[in-house]
Amino acid sequence: MSQNRKTIIPIGPYHPLQEEPEFFELSVEGEKVSDIDIHIGYNHRAIEQIAQRMTWDQLIFLVERICGICSTSHPIANCNAQEDLAGVEIPERAKYIRSIVGELERIHSHLLWAGLAGHFIGYDTLWMWIWKYREPVLEIFEKITGNRNHYAMMKPGGVRRDIKEEDIPYLKKVLDEAERKIDMITKAVLDDPVLAARLKGVGVLTKEDAIKYCTTGPVARASGVAIDVRRDDPYAAYGLVEWNVITQEEGDVFAKTVVRLLECFESIKIIRQCLEKLKKVKGEIAVKIKEMPPGEGKGRHEAPRGETFHYVRSDGSNNPVRVKVRAPTYVNLPTCKATVPGESIADAAIILASIDPCYCCTDRMMRVVNKKSGKIELDGSKLIKLSQEKTGRLRREFGI
Repeated sequence: MSQNRKTIIPIGPYHPLQEEPEFFELSVEGEKVSDIDIHIGYNHRAIEQIAQRMTWDQLIFLVERICGICSTSHPIANCNAQEDLAGVEIPERAKYIRSIVGELERIHSHLLWAGLAGHFIGYDTLWMWIWKYREPVLEIFEKITGNRNHYAMMKPGGVRRDIKEEDIPYLKKVLDEAERKIDMITKAVLDDPVLAARLKGVGVLTKEDAIKYCTTGPVARASGVAIDVRRDDPYAAYGLVEWNVITQEEGDVFAKTVVRLLECFESIKIIRQCLEKLKKVKGEIAVKIKEMPPGEGKGRHEAPRGETFHYVRSDGSNNPVRVKVRAPTYVNLPTCKATVPGESIADAAIILASIDPCYCCTDRMMRVVNKKSGKIELDGSKLIKLSQEKTGRLRREFGI
């Protein structure tokens, strides 16, 4: 291939290093990527439309299936939104249980990503190790919820199941062992010269770009942006226990790896404190919400990938009028425009994976169809144009 010749290399929609269908179009000159174009929309499932046909309680089971890996993140955010709408405070015991489930999920999600990252760069030993040590965390889920995934623990007003006191010693034992294994893995990753060569200085997202792209979660924190919904807008038990927000300054793939591994230790710290609190805090695990009043509610949750945002609107009936979901990948994915160009083709896949993307959380599309004629009046491109025109009008109106 000529060094001066510009060539297009596709990654996706189906690719061995992508868990879900998405299409990235790389413009390359020689071995260097000069530009990247991102095409989403291959995994749309009409969740927001289906939600309008659900009751408020059924809605939680629906949003739990938006994502398979972080399947409790959307239920927590949606419960927060419904409770904001209803104006209710959940019982203290439910707060601790929510945080325990949320942090267990963070550990298993971060370990899953770290294992896949090893696989992406051909380090399959790391992949096998990490996934082996992730298994006991999934066994905890099965012990306390009955499921390794899709735990069905959240409900508007609290949680569906309690954590039995006789199960707490088992949970502590597994966490102690997991902490030792994660510590071993973290030290191995930090000291490995091959990982350093492949990940350090690769796919750098500067702090300025992280802010400009409105990034969230480990992607933002790895670039020195210390944001975390758990601390900045406390919910569940996050304001009742002690823990730290993990940040790095380099913004490269290695920094994102370090942030995720170190966050596992903070999650274990949070879970231990919550388990101790459960021994002292007795009582109900949920309050009953008889009906949803008309109005709006918003809920946020610091999912493993970053802030998950849910908006709900009610007309006072048993079904939501509108449910809006914004997953963290939706804002983290565009950062690839800043991190991939200038890098080698060989590094493009791990840079794309470094945001820990979840495309089934992200994909959405919209069109307006004339019911009588069946004609498509507005498609995605026309809706984007209308949105851009409105933004322009607002800027002129406010002198921005």
